[in-house]
Amino acid sequence: MSEDEYVETTADIRVSVRAFYLEDQSRPEEGYYVWAYKVRIENRGRRAVQLLRRTWHITDALGRTQHVHGAGVVGEQPVLEPGEAFEYTSGTPLETPTGFMTGTYHMVYVETGEPFDVAIPAFSLDSPHHHRQIH
Repeated sequence: MSEDEYVETTADIRVSVRAFYLEDQSRPEEGYYVWAYKVRIENRGRRAVQLLRRTWHITDALGRTQHVHGAGVVGEQPVLEPGEAFEYTSGTPLETPTGFMTGTYHMVYVETGEPFDVAIPAFSLDSPHHHRQIH
């Protein structure tokens, strides 16, 4: 289980991520490895924002990248007033014992509808079935 926190701030929106290997859901002998990741999105600005869409880039140890696009996160399109935060947990499987993820939240300022993108920090997916690497 990793305790590393990955953090990125864009336009006063702070995104922090922690990833955790899920041994009980993984089947290494079948090339199936699963991670959960917990994300915290904090509005440190002065205007309300809404997360509308997300884009993920999930890369395994062989350099294969899966691109995932979708509305909101975990079925929600949260509105964050100044000083508010939203947390959620999700997960991803890989066919290799290590990899990494990065992405973008596509947001708008509630008052004006002006769109902007927020970077999701790149974070490492490491299992005990592979020596730890910096990606």
